[in-house]
Amino acid sequence: MAIILFDDNARNTLLPLTFTRPVADLRIGILTIAEKWGKHLARDFSFYTEEYLQAKFPMVVESDNFFINGSVCPDENLVAIISELQTGEAIALDDVMIAVRLNMAEAKSFSPDLYLAGALKYDSKLTRIQYPEHIFRNNDAELRKDFALLTNGRTSATISSSNIIIGDAFFAEEGAQAECCTFSTLNGPIYLANNTEVWEGTNIRGPFALGEYSQLKMGTKVYGATTIGPYCRIGGEVNNAVVWGYSNKGHEGYLGNAVVGEWCNLGADTNNSNLKNNYSTVKLWDYSTQSYRDTGLQFCGLIMADHAKSGINTMFNTGTVVGVNANVFGGGYPSTHIPDFAWGGSTGFEEYAYDKAMETTARVFARREHRTFDEAEHNILKTVFELTREAEKG
Repeated sequence: MAIILFDDNARNTLLPLTFTRPVADLRIGILTIAEKWGKHLARDFSFYTEEYLQAKFPMVVESDNFFINGSVCPDENLVAIISELQTGEAIALDDVMIAVRLNMAEAKSFSPDLYLAGALKYDSKLTRIQYPEHIFRNNDAELRKDFALLTNGRTSATISSSNIIIGDAFFAEEGAQAECCTFSTLNGPIYLANNTEVWEGTNIRGPFALGEYSQLKMGTKVYGATTIGPYCRIGGEVNNAVVWGYSNKGHEGYLGNAVVGEWCNLGADTNNSNLKNNYSTVKLWDYSTQSYRDTGLQFCGLIMADHAKSGINTMFNTGTVVGVNANVFGGGYPSTHIPDFAWGGSTGFEEYAYDKAMETTARVFARREHRTFDEAEHNILKTVFELTREAEKG
């Protein structure tokens, strides 16, 4: 039986975060959406996504296939209903296809719209990630669900007695290290993955998750609901942020109500605003409409796509969207829409020369011995660069 996570129109409203990954590869809570489904159904998974992403995220078809909407997070009720679907049966909520079970022949010609009309109606609530701000808004609930899923029936590893742990919802995998830190689980659970390090003087209020091989530097202040993915180094002050992995915010500065992709770097004293001075709702740039969309949120900070960088003392205004491989630097506030492959700051942007961008990306990958900047990674970024040029011409 194959689990295939498919992209629907949420892929377009989640740009630029989904330029470099399928929707189901978004991290929210502790796990990615795909990893959640894999854990719940105890199966491997693959992806139905854009053609240029398939080399890195291939689709694997078997004789029996469950196609599941990659923007939908699992819960026990939904998992149970999908598990009972018969071949050819589908389930949908209003005009959103949730899942369909197909044989091999049907799977090879799959399209979400083909099965919507005859789908069974799902009449319960579900968590669907349709816009970037949905990631940090739903991180609290998803972190709690993932914590329960990952720790059920297990016992936490022991960490140093120099730490203060308040409450009982604390779990550390083997190899997690911390000294002289405070962990408060009164407002939500705290999860430390294997080989994580929490340096002296750090204060954490849950819910919080720290991905494998990630580090929190000395004196870091973390407020829930926050997730730091694998292989990150984080310092300063962080509040209700999701940092996916391989990204660094190694120095002082504030990050709040934010999503930061992979392979990003925030220079020393980079700050983002998450509240407007007039307390009005925040608008975000929407790639699908090429205009600003009112989120209805009073607190909404930074959305940063993969491979983006900020220089020292960068100031991001409320509701800033930073595109793939953008490089932001200089004084003042840059615009709240920073295109993909943009180079500059508050005085304006020019195109980040593709060859130069790839040189930097290769150097960043080289810092991780277990990751390679291979042809698949290179071609994804090349496609995003070309799509950006076409959009500017159009």
